[in-house]
Amino acid sequence: KVYNQSPIDLAKSFEDHGIEVVHLVDLDGARRGEPVNYHILEAIAGHTNLKVDFTGGIHTDGDISKAYEYGASYITAASIAVNRKELFASWIISYGREKITLGADALDGKIAIRGWQKNTDLDLFDHIDYFYSRGLKYVKTTDIAKDGLMKGPAFDLYKNIIDRFEDICVLASGGVRNIDDIKRLNDMGVFAVIFGKAFYEGSLQLKDLEDFLVKA
Repeated sequence: KVYNQSPIDLAKSFEDHGIEVVHLVDLDGARRGEPVNYHILEAIAGHTNLKVDFTGGIHTDGDISKAYEYGASYITAASIAVNRKELFASWIISYGREKITLGADALDGKIAIRGWQKNTDLDLFDHIDYFYSRGLKYVKTTDIAKDGLMKGPAFDLYKNIIDRFEDICVLASGGVRNIDDIKRLNDMGVFAVIFGKAFYEGSLQLKDLEDFLVKA
């Protein structure tokens, strides 16, 4: 679903309500296999003080360098971690574990890549474990079956990841309905929550987020 809203205006609004990091997905880039919307990244980084976690089609060191050049603070990559595991593992070391996030989106426990257009037989937990043993700190996980349905996040999935991988920072994405879901994820020990449709459809208000962030 396409919403007729400016990413830059939205980013400014998020910043005005206390949000410090925005997760920017280059959907065109994810489908093409190389980033496309660098100009949006550059505009958000140039017109706000937000830190941008940029993802979508990142497959080379050049892609990462260009993303940083255009203002990204962090990089999330998914497909490359499936297709070239050793390369992604090397990024954790060369760019630093604070700068690189593993995108590990799954359907029925199996990893899906290329903007969810390609399914794999790779087990989600095995996939995380491979990079966790190589220094991974941040993992962004979406239960694809829940994304966009606004029926609640995959609470059990996130709890299982947190319980299995000590000190890993989970970025939970998919199914968030309202501020109560975010509070529950926070209480579980989830590091960060990525929301989308709930905000665009009006069930998650920026004022509620602002109040939550102040208390947190």
